[in-house]
Amino acid sequence: MKSEYLDMSKIVCSQNIIKLFNAVEEHGGTIRFVGGAVRDTLAGLSGFDLDLATDLSPEELAEACQDFHIKTMPIGLKNGITGVVIDNQILEVSSLNRNIKLNGRRSANIFTDDWSADASRRDLTINAVYADLRGNVFDYYDGISDLEKGIVRFIGNPEDRIKEDYLRIIRFFRFYAKFGKTAVDAPSLAACIKLKDGLRSVAIERVRDELFKLLVTPNVSVAMRLIFDNDILGFFLPPSQHLDALAWLTKIVADMRYEGNFLRRLFVLYQPNSAQAEKLAASLRFTKKQKELFTKWAKITLDADLSVSSFERQKFVYRYGKQFTIDKILLFAAINGQEVPKLNNVLHEIENMVVPIFPLHGRDLIGRIGNGEHVGRVLSMLEQQWIDSGFNLTRDELLRAI
Repeated sequence: MKSEYLDMSKIVCSQNIIKLFNAVEEHGGTIRFVGGAVRDTLAGLSGFDLDLATDLSPEELAEACQDFHIKTMPIGLKNGITGVVIDNQILEVSSLNRNIKLNGRRSANIFTDDWSADASRRDLTINAVYADLRGNVFDYYDGISDLEKGIVRFIGNPEDRIKEDYLRIIRFFRFYAKFGKTAVDAPSLAACIKLKDGLRSVAIERVRDELFKLLVTPNVSVAMRLIFDNDILGFFLPPSQHLDALAWLTKIVADMRYEGNFLRRLFVLYQPNSAQAEKLAASLRFTKKQKELFTKWAKITLDADLSVSSFERQKFVYRYGKQFTIDKILLFAAINGQEVPKLNNVLHEIENMVVPIFPLHGRDLIGRIGNGEHVGRVLSMLEQQWIDSGFNLTRDELLRAI
């Protein structure tokens, strides 16, 4: 234990969380933050989800919360997870448990008050660190040391941890891409390679979601190279020849302090044409909105003039919107290795651009040229004249041009 090691004001952002701690302690239990909240705070990061653990059983936790008028809901009682509603958000509180073998083949979870036993069933050393409300940190597998050194490794026997949930293979690469500072841990990598076929038994949506989280990490290109070189996701994802472009996009986004976007990074990784984009969207089971955006990136070409002509940029923004234009320019820059300083000015201009509004509607033409499909054709011709004028033709000038 490291006494008062963390500044808990970086984690505790609500008095109602303190109320939850008081409820558990009033019932003779202990509750601690665990995993991401502790790990990311130690690493100086923010924006994490809060996960907690307690030595009360789910039933005892529900009773403790009820006495303090805190709402709970059963979201994973089989695995000892209780949803606790704090400030209209559901926090996951896991009751300590440990694995036992049944008949030497099947395993089951039983509740315990042994914190070290609970830590032993977590995946990585850096995720098995706990903290109480006073900032005391409990570290059972040198997770703090590993975090400081940038070592990402499984707890105990890597194969045993992976067999508990094969998705941990992708999680290993995700955390290595986020926190790794050294060469990849050899025993952990060997276990991932040996057991990679186990990923076939995991629901494709879970694999996809974990991959998407991996794609927005700082060193995603390093992790993806390991994945491709060892055919970790060969059953699910085709190999890529564009890891350098992915690394360049990651650098551009970081330098300009843009939010990482998994779809953009996936697009750069494969640089698909329309048909390939459709195929990727189908195999990864994109949402309708994700598929529409991904395939639109492939269909709409970006003229190199956008990097030199403000008027061309304005036309593109008018047609497709600011965010789509920014996405396309970032993709173009990554694929072509474009330098950042010039790009920064271009994107700043787009962000602050006033998007022109076409001053005519179809109803403005109906009284002048009648009804029918020719109204749409004339309106399109007038819109093009307005665009070619630099968006300067007035409503009256357009009406006179009919």
